[in-house]
Amino acid sequence: MFAGTHHVCFTIANMDRSIAFYRDLLGLELQNDWVSEAGYLRVMIPYPGLRLRLAFFRLPGTEMRLELIQYLEPVGAPRELPTNVPGAAHVCFDVDDIEAEYERLRRHGVTFNSAPQLITSKANSGARGVYMLDPDGITIELRQPPPRQ
Repeated sequence: MFAGTHHVCFTIANMDRSIAFYRDLLGLELQNDWVSEAGYLRVMIPYPGLRLRLAFFRLPGTEMRLELIQYLEPVGAPRELPTNVPGAAHVCFDVDDIEAEYERLRRHGVTFNSAPQLITSKANSGARGVYMLDPDGITIELRQPPPRQ
């Protein structure tokens, strides 16, 4: 039986660039950053000559962790990551003021699909949301919860 969620992981192309984005721009806490050729990883991820750079972040005030992996060996080819492709994923971060975050991140050159939108149906009705892209084209959603009744 499942007992919880430990982390969400994305594969990225350049760890230094991604650390600057997730830590310095989004405010996640960098917990670890290391290079590994560990034997257990070579069993779990059976690429010849596997060598990874890994980083773990924590969303401040929560137990939510994000892992980023850069394949140093073998290096994969970049590809588009449209949200309509099976297997595509995104992570959603709650924010207190979506308009302020949208404007701040736009000033830093972050690409958004649109301005924040009011969610008008189902469980998130009354919330506001927007999709943006990280430096590797990974979709990140920002959500401002609905006002308390």
